[in-house]
Amino acid sequence: MKIKDVILSKAYTGFFFDDQKAIKAGAKKDGLFYIGDPMIEGFTSIRQKGEAISIQLILENDDFGIGECAAVQYSGTGGRDPLFLADDYIPFIEKEIVPLLIGQELTDFRELAEKYDQLKIRGKRLHTAIRYGLTQALLSTFSAYKKITMAEVVRESYHIDDHVYHAVPIFTQSGDERYDGVDKMIIKEADVIPHGLINNIDEKLGRQGELLKAYVEWLRNRVLKYRVREDYLPVIHIDVYGTIGIAFDNDMDQIIEYLIDLEETAKPLTIRIEGPIDAGNKEDTIMYLAKITKLLEEKDSKLEIVADEWCNTLQDIKDFADARAGHMLQIKTPDLGGVNNVVEAILYCNDKLIGSYSGGTCNETNLSAQITTNIAIACKADQMLAKPGMGVDEGYMIVKNEMNRVLAKANRKRV
Repeated sequence: MKIKDVILSKAYTGFFFDDQKAIKAGAKKDGLFYIGDPMIEGFTSIRQKGEAISIQLILENDDFGIGECAAVQYSGTGGRDPLFLADDYIPFIEKEIVPLLIGQELTDFRELAEKYDQLKIRGKRLHTAIRYGLTQALLSTFSAYKKITMAEVVRESYHIDDHVYHAVPIFTQSGDERYDGVDKMIIKEADVIPHGLINNIDEKLGRQGELLKAYVEWLRNRVLKYRVREDYLPVIHIDVYGTIGIAFDNDMDQIIEYLIDLEETAKPLTIRIEGPIDAGNKEDTIMYLAKITKLLEEKDSKLEIVADEWCNTLQDIKDFADARAGHMLQIKTPDLGGVNNVVEAILYCNDKLIGSYSGGTCNETNLSAQITTNIAIACKADQMLAKPGMGVDEGYMIVKNEMNRVLAKANRKRV
């Protein structure tokens, strides 16, 4: 069976592109806007609408699959590809990639995903967003043609020998609505909460971490007060964007003391801290996170460190895992390019006994969220992100409903 047509359209994401450099430099908010000039090339304002490109692959028998090219909220920073704007890249895809797809024979998902993920045009690999969306479309097309779920396609193609499909714990994110958002999470009994978006020292962390500590205390009390089941004990997972390292000047003793204080504050809930230090480069970030991880373990702490910044590509994830630079690694799905790399990353983390967090970004689409949900289920990830958006309800609904559909369909065949 061959691809006979490719249809491209402009799409919109569930959130925004944000200039992280300008935000970290102290840009002030006015409602949903940030005041000031952007600092990263390509941005026309510090916050601007999120864009994507939808790719539809049409087969000879008129079956079709869809994938969506999307990039993370904080594009153009942390070693990532530049800002991804649909009007800039649709003409490129039409000229350079569509002719290669027309007439492409469907052989094996892994084979084709790796082919297009590695594709070079005039010596350069495709933008990660294009690789992400195109390989999604291939996975979706194989699913439509074979009449099985995308999770089953992945297990078949990667020879994952397990016939039972299990739910993956879902991590919900609040954005700046870190109080009302938590209430939504408690009502829905989300597995992991709340992300928190702690990306500013003076307003969110505190110069000695006091604001975050107060927030963790509030989180614990809120869960214990309003949960309807005593056994509802969600994991607290806070993304601090390197602000702890900045506040404590990367002093290991102070950082470890502070993290253990957060752990005690959160009890009886367990806690994860994502990105305590961003050293500005991959090597030093690995070094710091590996040191923090080791020191916490030596003190029998149960607090878990999650790596994010500079852990972008499949090779980055392998390097962080090999160095044990964190207890869990975020596999930020759009940053890896082809979704074949997401599969490989989850399987590698699982093999190394490092937590596999199939993440992504609020700035994705409903389709990319559904497709990566299938991958997380197939590969038995330890956690996955509710996405897109920061409204809690929408992202949780999209991911949870897709998860339940896949489990119901794939497991029914095994009964």
